[in-house]
Amino acid sequence: MRLTMLAALVLTPLLAKDNEPVNRLNEAVAVFSEIMAAPDKGIPQDLLENAHCIVIVPDLKTAAFVFGGKYGKGYLSCRNKSGTGWSAPGTVRIEGGSVGFQIGGSSTDLIMLVMSERGADKLLSSKFTLGAEGSVAAGPVGRTATAQTDAQMHADILLWSRTQGLFAGLALEGATLRQDLDDNATLYGKKLKNRDIVTKGVRTPQAAAKLIALLNRYSARER
Repeated sequence: MRLTMLAALVLTPLLAKDNEPVNRLNEAVAVFSEIMAAPDKGIPQDLLENAHCIVIVPDLKTAAFVFGGKYGKGYLSCRNKSGTGWSAPGTVRIEGGSVGFQIGGSSTDLIMLVMSERGADKLLSSKFTLGAEGSVAAGPVGRTATAQTDAQMHADILLWSRTQGLFAGLALEGATLRQDLDDNATLYGKKLKNRDIVTKGVRTPQAAAKLIALLNRYSARER
């Protein structure tokens, strides 16, 4: 009996950790769905439809910025080679960088649209630095992109954040994005690289079906 209880205590945190990437997928679905459902305050439809890739990082804790730890984890997906539909997701983590969040905020949700082939290629590397290896600008808010500045129109990556219900463009310089091979292994059964997931037609795992369906719903138009 005692051994059974001990085993349960040991296994419980391991199982919770193993399920973390799946739980985060559900959070990413909720974040993207809520942002796109916000009337006249979401990501411009024309930008989304012309994006090469998207990155969604739900629930970035502001305390991580204070202590210099990991900013958070999330997912990326890119257009299929055919130009229609989205690839299976790869996992990413964000570290470092200088951000304008206020200390004490509950959490921040982050969305990036990669608007160029150059940006997509950098995104799919094992590690790249925002601003240094790809131009970054705060994304415009609203259902159309008519308010884009010149910097936004020519940026490789556009960023948005949602903090305490407020949705706005975000300038995030110097942060690094890394692929997370361990989380990929949890989803796919082996440590696949993000580039292989996106470019080699890896089948979308059941846990990610809702996220890909949502992306297709809002931006399924052929590019």
